[in-house]
Amino acid sequence: MRETKDTKDIITMSERQVVKKIYANFENDGGAGNVIRQGITKTNHELLDPFVSLAELSFSPPGGFRDHPHRGFESVTYMLQGGLIHQDCNGHRGTIQEGDVQWTTAGRGLIHSEMPQEEANSLIQLWINLPSSQKMIWPKNREIPNSYIRRAWDNGVEVKIIAGESMGVKSPCYTETPIMFLDVTVDPSAQTNQTIPESWTAFAYVLEGDEGVFSSSDSSTVEAHNVVVFGRGDQVSVENTSSSRPLRFLLIAGEPIGEPVFQHGPFVMNSQADIDMTIDDYRNAKNGFEMAKSWRSQ
Repeated sequence: MRETKDTKDIITMSERQVVKKIYANFENDGGAGNVIRQGITKTNHELLDPFVSLAELSFSPPGGFRDHPHRGFESVTYMLQGGLIHQDCNGHRGTIQEGDVQWTTAGRGLIHSEMPQEEANSLIQLWINLPSSQKMIWPKNREIPNSYIRRAWDNGVEVKIIAGESMGVKSPCYTETPIMFLDVTVDPSAQTNQTIPESWTAFAYVLEGDEGVFSSSDSSTVEAHNVVVFGRGDQVSVENTSSSRPLRFLLIAGEPIGEPVFQHGPFVMNSQADIDMTIDDYRNAKNGFEMAKSWRSQ
């Protein structure tokens, strides 16, 4: 409705409903000392475009993830506890600790290691697909300290804005594929509403609490380690029905790419031919993997 002398714009928000819940089961340990909960797998690629993988990982020495390659996507590593020492074949080395983020664009090819700093370490890692036009861009790494991440508060709700916008506060982080990545804590008996572009894919991952309600039309609660997938709409509503425990969840959304997804381990491409080419490039140390035969992490 157009605003006139006698009327004002009326904005009607359509609430997103829960269309699926996915429990993040334990998978193979990935090596001694690693515990992996996989929330998004290959079976969810079409439903959750542009997101390829979501994993909650706990690890301790001698565990970790030694030298391994990637191509065709971005990864967001969000430390929940402890620290992670990372190195890559382009000379980047650093450590992220609790509350910090490492944003890695694998692009055409990257070889790196991710090793524990403390005795107890845990993190969330999200893989975001890249469109075919960007899969062979040059790789890059960015560390975002916890102190640099912007926050917003309102009526018993705290939001860390890793990417996107909430409560009028914007993250300064640029992402190749447009996404929102929020760490939300809702006090007991509090509730919140978050606007999300209507065409974007959206889901939540519950970190703590077991009495979160993720839609005003659904009274069922969701426990920790569940992915809550939302349908279309431009708003997500969440209520913490607990009278004593806070609810903490990640709210993640992104613009769908709408292209075929072929994932083979650490490679995310558009076709089996692309995967075959990537494997050949890695084995023969070319087209982004030139350091494959000579580089070793320290």
